[in-house]
Amino acid sequence: MAKPASKQTAAAPAGDNALHALQAAYEANRRYGASDEELLHFYEQMVLIRRFEEKAGQLYGLGLIGGFCHLYIGQEAVAVGIQSALQEGHDSVITGYRDHGHMLAYGIDPKVIMAELTGREAGISRGKGGSMHMFSTEKRFYGGHGIVGAQVSLGAGLAFSHKYNEDGGLCVAYFGDGAANQGQVYESFNMAALWNLPIIFVVENNQYAMGTAVKRSSAETHFHRRGAAFTIPGMNVNGMDVLEVRAAANVAVEYVRAGNGPVLMELNTYRYRGHSMSDPAKYRSRDEVNEVRENRDPIEQAKAELLARGVAEDKLKEVEKRIRAICTEAADFAESSPEPEMSELYTDVLVGSY
Repeated sequence: MAKPASKQTAAAPAGDNALHALQAAYEANRRYGASDEELLHFYEQMVLIRRFEEKAGQLYGLGLIGGFCHLYIGQEAVAVGIQSALQEGHDSVITGYRDHGHMLAYGIDPKVIMAELTGREAGISRGKGGSMHMFSTEKRFYGGHGIVGAQVSLGAGLAFSHKYNEDGGLCVAYFGDGAANQGQVYESFNMAALWNLPIIFVVENNQYAMGTAVKRSSAETHFHRRGAAFTIPGMNVNGMDVLEVRAAANVAVEYVRAGNGPVLMELNTYRYRGHSMSDPAKYRSRDEVNEVRENRDPIEQAKAELLARGVAEDKLKEVEKRIRAICTEAADFAESSPEPEMSELYTDVLVGSY
């Protein structure tokens, strides 16, 4: 292994200033100056995630998706805003089991995702991974992990690979506010800081983990502060505005790609559905959910801005119509695809021949 580079570079502020400099840079230019075309693309991606997840929920209700199914509805601006700042197919992305939105944001075909959800041979993991374990090595999307917080350590490994191979890439490792209290998360922070790894740790704080409010489960509820003990700068970001997310992502990506080591981003967001499809979400009121939908919904905010810029409403309706057709096609493709052969039980179990 090559000798690790020193932690500090000329591009990084020294000492305690480094812990606050990225937040200051984000606050100075809080919203990304997207062109009409870029904002329309972000809007399309968020609508795709929303409609895809709604369709997945329908298929789950019909019994076509088994096991667990964790929907991303409400959190669309996070994946779209962050991953639009990455080099698709070059930078690595890893997340937990609420992963469909991240895959769609990275350009993976909705048909193979839906086929995987329904356990079909045409699925991206040949129907054997399901909702919680999907991969695309071509796109450098590495899951989809069912063990809470495990992806953070694996993400540090992916970042180490980028550094070792000197390929200029970085890793984005997503995890939730519930996983933020796992011990391996802090072991990974420490290693990433010691080895100056090119990684962005992203806490998707949707306020409730599995079903417990943040204030009831976490002594420190400002998750972006949790890297301070490891000299990792933190950023506190509004995760319900795709342009704010993209602005923050640009700052973080530039910092990490310059060789300055890891960043911890807290994206404050909200999920409209329960933790999974089996969760009735009785731990919060309907009024609370409706308030977020009516006043902070990321798709509606983007739509309102596009209309204010003069984009025709008919054009947005056409986007909606086209996206719905894509999701219907994905569902039809999944339903008509065969299940894996029984022999598939014995493939992809071990690496290599034994």
